Amino acid sequence: MKVYRSLQQLPVFTNAVLTIGTFDGVHLGHQHIIRQLLQEAVHTGGESVLISFYPHPRKVLRPQEQIPQLTTLDERIELLKKQGLDNLVVVQFNMEFSQQLPENYIRDFLVDRFHPALIIIGYDHKFGKNRQGDYQLLEKMGEQYNYKVKEIPQQVLNEIAVSSTKIRSALAMGEIEKANQLLGYAYFFKGYVIEGNKLGRKLGYPTANLQMQDPDKLVPANGVYAVEAQIEGETRLLRGMMNIGTKPTVGGTNRSVEVNLFDFDEDIYNRHLKVYVKYHLRNEKKFDGLEQLIGQLHLDKEQSIALLNK
Repeated sequence: MKVYRSLQQLPVFTNAVLTIGTFDGVHLGHQHIIRQLLQEAVHTGGESVLISFYPHPRKVLRPQEQIPQLTTLDERIELLKKQGLDNLVVVQFNMEFSQQLPENYIRDFLVDRFHPALIIIGYDHKFGKNRQGDYQLLEKMGEQYNYKVKEIPQQVLNEIAVSSTKIRSALAMGEIEKANQLLGYAYFFKGYVIEGNKLGRKLGYPTANLQMQDPDKLVPANGVYAVEAQIEGETRLLRGMMNIGTKPTVGGTNRSVEVNLFDFDEDIYNRHLKVYVKYHLRNEKKFDGLEQLIGQLHLDKEQSIALLNK
């Protein structure tokens, strides 16, 4: 998959079959649309092109509505690469772009930049100034500019919207298995390993304290999880357990993300760790002292190993 981050660098596409969307999460619903895109590209003997806006248009147009993202831009690109697309075009979305007249958006953006043979779009897709452009306008101008338009059915779009909402809700509730089922893969995030208070080491469970890299990235609910992890630049998959929360047993107040990697004793400070969240073990709770906490950590480790061995 070729990735273009500048409209000035675009090649002349051959019989471009394109679709447009945010594709946050690249979940099973999104993958359904991408499969259709690929099939149409094969049928027309053309190239598949997915256009994704960044940042999310809603963040630009309605900044007061802060919706946490399932994927950062880099994560979205990583997931889309696995789908077999020919081309991904990341378009910088800003107020100036949003103020184009719908006819100009079609002529100057879609036609002049992409020369589409076919545009696959949702029946309710809106574009241009005040979101005045719609499917009907695309169809009408297709006669003038020699492209066809194919509709993504309402049922499919509703399923995608419901899936995105359900995934965010499941993650916010700690229902990681439900979220993973809708995603079609284990939810993941990346963090930068920083120094903590080293309490975990004293308890016999040293942890990598993670500093999240993107404030818009959705972090699952507080609790303890069985995870797998990869150190940046390495292919080995490490097993472990993760705590998200405030560590109330030791009087903590700030929310933190800490990962204990099993059978691991290496210095990974100042490196990035990619964490795949596989199973929810329990909610975070306050224990009556460190001994009770250590006893629970033993049980958490045993349960994590059993689940990750499934």
